[in-house]
Amino acid sequence: MKKAVYPGTFDPVTNGHIDIMKRASRIFDKVIVAIAKGEKKNPLFTLEERYEMLRIVVEEEGLKNVEVDTFDTLLVDYVVKVGANVIVRGLRAVSDFEYEFQMALMNRKLNQFVETIFLMPSEQLTYVSSRIVKEIAFFGGNVRCLVPSSVAERLKEKFSTLR
Repeated sequence: MKKAVYPGTFDPVTNGHIDIMKRASRIFDKVIVAIAKGEKKNPLFTLEERYEMLRIVVEEEGLKNVEVDTFDTLLVDYVVKVGANVIVRGLRAVSDFEYEFQMALMNRKLNQFVETIFLMPSEQLTYVSSRIVKEIAFFGGNVRCLVPSSVAERLKEKFSTLR
């Protein structure tokens, strides 16, 4: 069985993330969307909230071979623990490449048997990022074309309680 891990903070999950999940699910028998605790990034949503949003999205999208999990270890250690040997990362633009390339090489240094593959989202989603989505939502902008409607509602709720 070909198994891959698609890691990220997913704070929140965007249509770009979903696009990468769908692409990976067509390549691999099983894809584990692994949510990093991500405390250094100071996430808006708790780990539990991000897990719940992703679980709902995966179910709504009918991604039968995609599973949602969380981790707070080195990524390569998590990948080995779940019996995978591939890390899936999304590349939106050249600006993503330098960081992702550095991380892929470091992960290879830590475990030479774990490979990283890069997938590009549909061109209409290349500008979508969680950071931009949060900024638009913070100022009351409409993010329904950037995230699933359930996530848009959670953003609206979250920002209404923070003001």
